[in-house]
Amino acid sequence: MSSWFGSAPTRVTTSVLLCGYYGEHNLGDDALLDALLAQLPPSVTPLVTAFDQAQISRQHGVASVNRRSLRAVLKALRQCRALVLGGGSLLQDSTSFRSLLYYAALITAARLQGKPVLLWAQGLGPLRRRRSRALVRVLLPLASGITWRDSSSAQLARQLGVAAPHGTDAVWSLPRQHWLGLGGPIVVCWRPTPHLQGEAWKPYLQALEDLAEQTEREVIWLPFHRDQDQRLFDQLQQQGLVGDALVRRSRVVEAVTPSEAMALFRSASLVLAMRLHALILAALAGSPVSALSYDPKVQACATELGCSCIDLADASAEAGALLSSWLEAFEHPPALACLEAMAQATAMHRALLTTLEV
Repeated sequence: MSSWFGSAPTRVTTSVLLCGYYGEHNLGDDALLDALLAQLPPSVTPLVTAFDQAQISRQHGVASVNRRSLRAVLKALRQCRALVLGGGSLLQDSTSFRSLLYYAALITAARLQGKPVLLWAQGLGPLRRRRSRALVRVLLPLASGITWRDSSSAQLARQLGVAAPHGTDAVWSLPRQHWLGLGGPIVVCWRPTPHLQGEAWKPYLQALEDLAEQTEREVIWLPFHRDQDQRLFDQLQQQGLVGDALVRRSRVVEAVTPSEAMALFRSASLVLAMRLHALILAALAGSPVSALSYDPKVQACATELGCSCIDLADASAEAGALLSSWLEAFEHPPALACLEAMAQATAMHRALLTTLEV
């Protein structure tokens, strides 16, 4: 094991290992990779951890290593001069404690090899287990530099003994687009969630049907995480939860890249987003947005953006109230000043990466 974690002689290249949840058919994480590659200094050669390596090669033209093989990633790390944990919330245990151990192994291996570790635009947590908090308390001081994507992550890090600056999510650094959605469809980016099981979906689906009927718009269902979201509309239909009028107005459209998703968003009269990066990309496309929060990070982003947000933990949702909220947001794009402020707050993430220049 020491040959993988330690400093056994090996040929070190000029590459930097960019570690994240890339190539997993999640448009949000692919957007984070877009932002990270755009912020890298020109002198840096990236090597990306990815599951669908062919997709990453096609979309970005960069070399990759299979992220699901810790052995392969550790081998690649030995040939790189630095490690960057790139965006998202990687140090968390909601996926599993094993996932946290994966990133702990990479950080530890890099430091044992004398290589810098950057936590770039990271979220922190949730850390539900006592052993998770203890592990992260040890890991954070090993980082050579840290920027957080939100204030709650920075606050949790301070509780664990490490102070570092926070900005906004790095996806806010991507170029904004001009909204073209007057008269356009309603785009729905919803996901399966424990908050909505069976009949609990009914008020949301009824409000969506009423909105589409009143405004006479098509409804486009956009799966943001292909493997998790793609069958949601069909599953809701099979459960008898989708009204006939909504079925007639609905179709499912797949976007392969974040830019394809933004093209759909910029033509929308309203985007109803559950996923954080669907909310951000829709706002960057200039589209009117309304959020549905299954996670505090979505609520926090909606508050910063100044858009309406429904807490899915609230079991008292009523179709009429939902419809009123969505009609208020309909064809009313976010304020440009707010979008500019969110973008400016990503500058610290770019500054962190300048430490990699050669």
